[in-house]
Amino acid sequence: MGKGQRPLRAGLGEGTLPGRSWRPYVRGSSARRSSPQMRLLAAVLLALLAVSQAEEGARLLASKSLLNRYAVEGRDLTLQYNLYNVGSSAALDVELSDDSFPPEDFGIVSGMLNVKWDRIAPASNVSHTVVLRPLKAGYFNFTSATVTYLAQEDGPVVVGFTSAPGQGGILAQREFDRRFSPHFLDWAAFGVMTLPSIGVPLLLWYSSKRKYDTPKTKKN
Repeated sequence: MGKGQRPLRAGLGEGTLPGRSWRPYVRGSSARRSSPQMRLLAAVLLALLAVSQAEEGARLLASKSLLNRYAVEGRDLTLQYNLYNVGSSAALDVELSDDSFPPEDFGIVSGMLNVKWDRIAPASNVSHTVVLRPLKAGYFNFTSATVTYLAQEDGPVVVGFTSAPGQGGILAQREFDRRFSPHFLDWAAFGVMTLPSIGVPLLLWYSSKRKYDTPKTKKN
């Protein structure tokens, strides 16, 4: 061993080799560094699992629409409800309820405003039609109906709502007739009133035409 050269230390201490330095390897240090990453990865996996479980089961989309172009006092008004199951399993104990039509404002011609289905299969739809008759003219807010169902057999009751047609006007019968009826009686009365002013000159012209267009007979 030459002068000025230090001996290596035995064991796991720090030492110096010619031209390089080294530090001891401590077992378990990389595991401690990676443990926060492992916890984060586990949390992400649990969140994805919870989301996938939440998306399992039935999921209903519902709409409510008016089929008439105009709502008229005293005339039939047809409503249609559509329910679509976009989930992965059947919807059970489905109930549609619409209490937005007061009996003093609307009469029921056909159908029911409360209807039930035992199940709605996945990727399928059902429809329901109700015919009402408005009893009063004026503005009315057509709000949404309520839908309840079981997304899974042992799951909680899911409450949802249909789309809402919104506010619209109900025309009075007289106003609707004035705007859109063919007005046969009005046209007939107009024809009777204009007949003298057109018919009398026409008769005078025809009489004069016959008088001057009649050929004269030759005398023998």
